[in-house]
Amino acid sequence: MNSSSLRGAAVLLLAGSLGLAAVACSSGGGESAAGGKVTITVNGQPPRTQAFDRKVFDEDVAEFEAANPDVDIEPREGFMDPKTFSAKLAGGQLEDVFYAYFTDPANLIARRQAADITDYVRDVPHYDAIRPELREVFTKDGKVYGVPTANYSMGLVYNRALFTEAGLDPDRPPATWDEVREAARKITALGDGKVGFAEYSKNNQGGWHFTAWMYSVGGRIARQDGDKWVADFDDDKGKAVLQHLKDMRWTDGTMGEKQLLVIEDVQQMMGSGRLGMYLAAPDNIPTLVNQFKGDYADYGLAGIPDGKGTLIGGEGYMLNPKASPEKIRAGLKWISWKFLNPDRFEKNLQRYKDQGQPIGLPVPPVSDVWTGDIAARQTELKEKLATVPVANFKSYVDATPQGLVEPPNAQQVYAILDNVMQAVLTDRDADPARLLADAEAKVNPVLAQVK
Repeated sequence: MNSSSLRGAAVLLLAGSLGLAAVACSSGGGESAAGGKVTITVNGQPPRTQAFDRKVFDEDVAEFEAANPDVDIEPREGFMDPKTFSAKLAGGQLEDVFYAYFTDPANLIARRQAADITDYVRDVPHYDAIRPELREVFTKDGKVYGVPTANYSMGLVYNRALFTEAGLDPDRPPATWDEVREAARKITALGDGKVGFAEYSKNNQGGWHFTAWMYSVGGRIARQDGDKWVADFDDDKGKAVLQHLKDMRWTDGTMGEKQLLVIEDVQQMMGSGRLGMYLAAPDNIPTLVNQFKGDYADYGLAGIPDGKGTLIGGEGYMLNPKASPEKIRAGLKWISWKFLNPDRFEKNLQRYKDQGQPIGLPVPPVSDVWTGDIAARQTELKEKLATVPVANFKSYVDATPQGLVEPPNAQQVYAILDNVMQAVLTDRDADPARLLADAEAKVNPVLAQVK
């Protein structure tokens, strides 16, 4: 998985343990500091080993406090640690403002471990301009429990140099899975070990990507049936996805002989110039450049093929359920100022550019969570300050598939679906219909645990 989603996936491991924790108490300390200031604890401060990111965060704290003299911020390192999160909840050590992956809010809301901020969020500037599907992640029954601050969605990473060599137009990447299949044939035909398309199939990453494929063709992994969740992939769409993969692997021979791959394997293949395409989020591009000495000019990013939906992940902030109204207001002021402030777009982009960070990719330092005029303004600034070829990623930015979050109990579901992906990619005689039926029988008990 990409770096953001791998962190999110790890957090899912604590979903079951959260039920052991009592509703979190306030993070301790008085209601305000000397002079009537409200003091809030916030996490998300980078460790000292990430010197530049830590410097940016600390500078932001100082600037915010100077602009808001009635608020004192006590920053704490880190995000969500599965090993300590339950203990922090039970022990009253949860920060007033805490980071949450998109996979967490549903469980936290159900267990009343996040504050209801419905009456406060209306005062957050530009809240209505945030993409509605991202806001929905932190919303339940019309009530708001958090604010999204960053997201990713799955797209198609492709090697522009190989496209050119294979006679394909790198400025017109595949828009459908049929076009992916045809492009993979032409790239593989170059010989010399070239692989047209690669896919993950173990460590839960196979199930994760099967989910991305299903969303792209308009399918689902799970659906609500009354007050319970049930599997929803043993259908014509699921069979078509597996048949397409099977055909690429065995009929076309465009996925290479080596299988049971994970993200690092596929990144190495792309970074070495041997791979034409794979599914990933935008943060894979800097990894290819930094770890494998690639060139931004050689990579492109397109929208998810077929485009009927795309798997999204991301992050946001929630507030301690025991936080006072004053702390909630101060916390939301911090969140909106630091993460959701269009007036700071240009400054943030410039200071990252000054440090040699890539500007122009659909990734932070300014988050692509916006709609309308704010989104247009952000795009304009990224193009103005770009240090990478923005046109290479235009088809991804212009794509507008429906964003869909991961299924409930995702990691357990993905572990089961790994077996489906592995079978199709390693067994020429695999039967998609039987694989899906067997997997659904195993996934339903997992989904039955969701409350």
